[in-house]
Amino acid sequence: MSEKKTLSDKGLFCATVRANKQIGLRFYRLGLEFTGDGAKAFANFRPGQFAEFDLSGTALPPKERIPEDLVDVCQRNILLRRPFAFVDVNADKNKTFAEVLYRVVGPASLRMTTLAAGNSVSIIGPLGNGFRVPEGKKRALLICGGMGAPPLQHLAKVFTADYPDIEVVVFAGAKTANDLPFEGRLDNISQQLGFSLMEFAKYGVKSQVATDDGSAGFEGMVTDCFKQWLDKSNPPRERAIIYACGPEPMLAKVAEIAKEKNMDCQISMERRMACGIGICQSCAVKCRVEGAQETVYKLCCEDGPVFDSKEVVFLR
Repeated sequence: MSEKKTLSDKGLFCATVRANKQIGLRFYRLGLEFTGDGAKAFANFRPGQFAEFDLSGTALPPKERIPEDLVDVCQRNILLRRPFAFVDVNADKNKTFAEVLYRVVGPASLRMTTLAAGNSVSIIGPLGNGFRVPEGKKRALLICGGMGAPPLQHLAKVFTADYPDIEVVVFAGAKTANDLPFEGRLDNISQQLGFSLMEFAKYGVKSQVATDDGSAGFEGMVTDCFKQWLDKSNPPRERAIIYACGPEPMLAKVAEIAKEKNMDCQISMERRMACGIGICQSCAVKCRVEGAQETVYKLCCEDGPVFDSKEVVFLR
């Protein structure tokens, strides 16, 4: 998880839909199958990378299945591809299986709900640079806010499989319990043991939940939950690393905590990545220049989406 992808690794591929399961009010998991060159390209897809989906030819669901707040906007033409991270990737001989966790928020994601087994999807990828694991780390602290969960679920799986000596702890937050993008929470005994979310518990990873309104887990921001845990556990700073993905205000707070604690921290930024390959220049991220007072703009799609938290200039 350290080498950057090259242009030769990217491509335009066709994936076949295996399943499209609704797991919440507006949450779905889309299963995909890649074969041939696509299977080879996505076999080594790293947590934090993304792919661009063409949804322009996908149909709308029946009127009764269209949320009231999307009735007016759902008729808009889908001109640009949409970027999605994968929540899981499995390579098996000459096939690669991937899953996308998505939330219905607009006309494109609304159309995704109509994809059914056997349908084809045009996908560009793998794109961007994913999370990295520096040497010498013994504890990884994963912080996900809302739909920042997918790449961190993928990362938790990779840690379990490839880095068994690194302890992983997850902090997942959302506004309310209904906004948590997970299929289910475990019973009280499991939660008392620190295994709150099934998606992470299956990898043997402990997790804590925070909701702004207190409807599940810690009442308050997930960054407050994390800071409280950090102050109590006080892990060796040089051997711990923070990974975060979620809304930008959350990432700014995580970066602030990492700076205060002098801990390594990688954050996955979110931008409107219209092309995904650096042509449209629409996903600029303001970054510091090491050892200088000046700043530069980097592209989220090519230089990111994962950045060192010390590098990003957050707008207040």
